[in-house]
Amino acid sequence: MRLDGKIGLVTGASSGIGAATALAFANEGAAVVVNYLTNEAGAMGIVKEIQARGGKAIAIRADVGRKPEVEAMVRTIVKEFGSLHILVNNAGTLITRSTIADLDEEVWDRVIEVNLKGTFLCCQAAIPHMINNRWGRVVNIASAGARSGGGGASVHYHTAKGGILAFTKGLARELGPHGITVNAIAPGITETPFLARFSSPESTAKRVKELPIPRVGRPEEIAAAIVFLASEEAGYLTGATLDINGGLVMV
Repeated sequence: MRLDGKIGLVTGASSGIGAATALAFANEGAAVVVNYLTNEAGAMGIVKEIQARGGKAIAIRADVGRKPEVEAMVRTIVKEFGSLHILVNNAGTLITRSTIADLDEEVWDRVIEVNLKGTFLCCQAAIPHMINNRWGRVVNIASAGARSGGGGASVHYHTAKGGILAFTKGLARELGPHGITVNAIAPGITETPFLARFSSPESTAKRVKELPIPRVGRPEEIAAAIVFLASEEAGYLTGATLDINGGLVMV
């Protein structure tokens, strides 16, 4: 198994891409920490599924945008499992679609806080343990919209995701000498609760029809790429962004 003996933290793992990643990590032998904020039932469901398969998993509630909560989460992980090897920064929110003219400052701040600052805070807390191991993997979840500007009325979200791409490159340069790789994935239209909440079936169908691969992506397809980036097979890959979007954006 590709992640045997590793400890992985997946933020925002109670549903969607995060949940699929937690399950995929467990299938590859990793002990998994399922982070969540509000969806306790979803997080516990993933933990129970992993445990039923014979794997190791715990759920930890933490707001990734709050430094004390992130630090407490990482302390709990190290106390429970002894270390931390893999971090997947998946937690994110759009809150609401809004034009720039109508965008509340509080919404802007919270979206930046969860998506971009949360990625920074989780890295800051986790990386010392990776440095101590002389081995680590960081995978940041961005968005195809970070490349294109995104769909309508979402400039706050895609600005945060664009910042993640720059952060990924800078951190990859800093951490490479410590045996740590840092990469990003920019998913396109993916079948998740996030898509269902913020995009109508009609708008999704219209966008999908125009894709070179004319269908919605599956969370498991994103999770498979994350497993690759977290494995030894990707040991010489860092500072990169994998665009998994059905051809929505070609860079």
